[in-house]
Amino acid sequence: MARVLISEPHEDIEALLRLVVVRLGHDPVGPEGDAVDAAVIEPCVGDGLRLARTLRARNVPLLFTSIYPPTFEALELEPAAYLVKPFPLSAIQRALEAVLTDKALSAAGGRSD
Repeated sequence: MARVLISEPHEDIEALLRLVVVRLGHDPVGPEGDAVDAAVIEPCVGDGLRLARTLRARNVPLLFTSIYPPTFEALELEPAAYLVKPFPLSAIQRALEAVLTDKALSAAGGRSD
């Protein structure tokens, strides 16, 4: 079971993201979470970009979800996905499964290509 940090300012969207994470069999945690395996962040609101920079420095895979198109600052962090809202929940599910599979393969010494 992976720990997935969710940083989303809108409660309804956060609830949907948590649901996706739980359905995949993982543990959703808030921004105060310390050891995380991946993060779903709204980079364009509040402290999202700052949080993303901190996590990227720790090599945590990032998935960005926003109503805004990607900015240079966000893309510079090389997110595994940048999904513009509204998007189908299946899109975040696929992206999350991909980063967690890649992370598991890397940890096991395997290749993800």
